[in-house]
Amino acid sequence: MLRAGIVGLPNVGKSTLFNAVVANAKAEAANFPFCTIEPNVGVVAVPDERLNVLAKIASSAQTIPARVEFVDIAGLVKGASQGEGLGNQFLSHIREVDAIVHVVRCFENDDIIHVAGSVDPARDIEIINIELGLSDLAQIERRIDRTRKLARTSKDAQFEIAVLEKLAAALNEGKSVRQVSLNEEETEIIKGLELLTYKPIIYAANVSEDELATGNHFVETVRQIAATENAQVVIVSAQVEAELVELPEEDKADFLASLGVEEGGLKSLIRATYMLLGLRTYFTCGPKETRAWTINAGMSAPQAAGVIHSDFERGFIRAETVAYKDLITTGSMNAAKEKGLVRSEGKEYVVQEGDVMLFRFNV
Repeated sequence: MLRAGIVGLPNVGKSTLFNAVVANAKAEAANFPFCTIEPNVGVVAVPDERLNVLAKIASSAQTIPARVEFVDIAGLVKGASQGEGLGNQFLSHIREVDAIVHVVRCFENDDIIHVAGSVDPARDIEIINIELGLSDLAQIERRIDRTRKLARTSKDAQFEIAVLEKLAAALNEGKSVRQVSLNEEETEIIKGLELLTYKPIIYAANVSEDELATGNHFVETVRQIAATENAQVVIVSAQVEAELVELPEEDKADFLASLGVEEGGLKSLIRATYMLLGLRTYFTCGPKETRAWTINAGMSAPQAAGVIHSDFERGFIRAETVAYKDLITTGSMNAAKEKGLVRSEGKEYVVQEGDVMLFRFNV
């Protein structure tokens, strides 16, 4: 299962948001820095209304959604890359995740201490990005030093150093590795480094309850910064999400409506993270269960079958496939077959988002 790490300065709402992401999570949310030392981990269902629709068509006994793992990482501070505030330990936790959810404080509240004394999203983002960049730069420089001897006789090593020096130059200019154009061969060179500023990122603009529907000028600042990185911004309110967790299911819609929104930012954040990780969903459905299966974008039918069981991939014959929209339009698999909408796909077929599939295989 792929993992997304929730990062940010102390007291921006990370642990409160994490508790809401994983409703029964035990992360401690407190009004002081470093209340989270060991990362908290929770597995969360990806909201997908298609599951219930398919389950109704198939009269399924249960539904099983796709899932993403979220990791709540302690707050970073200025100097983290030199070890400030247990920074080296926390940076190592970020290195282990596949994507970053950067929570940025976009609300004012005198009762919640800000480590820098004021709310300034641009400054806060810069602090985190600088620390991630300095950590990457130190790692790249160490790698260059280790590779120099080999580079005297190895063209591969010379190429690796050229790539690393290109990244170091960008980091020294205040850019992230994400902003550097790399070809396939160059990407392969840096894959094992797990560079922090190469990981895909979403900015979660944490606003007050009253500004969830509209955002504010702080959010606009975050959007402007994200645009330079080709990153996404999702507006959330950790305060609202914490309140939603405590409400009975039947009262949640009314509470959200009173705030002028149909859903909290949390569902949008989970979906956006899922897409950011390059994940796609296909479905299997029948009387026993309707299930969402997670694959990487671009996977072939045999590879997708292998997600269910390795035997399915080894013995793959074909996949009976129908698009989600075609299935719900016709109302049943039999009706879809009668209209010629159920296709027989072979080993070269690339699975599409929302495909409903039945695999044929030899044991």
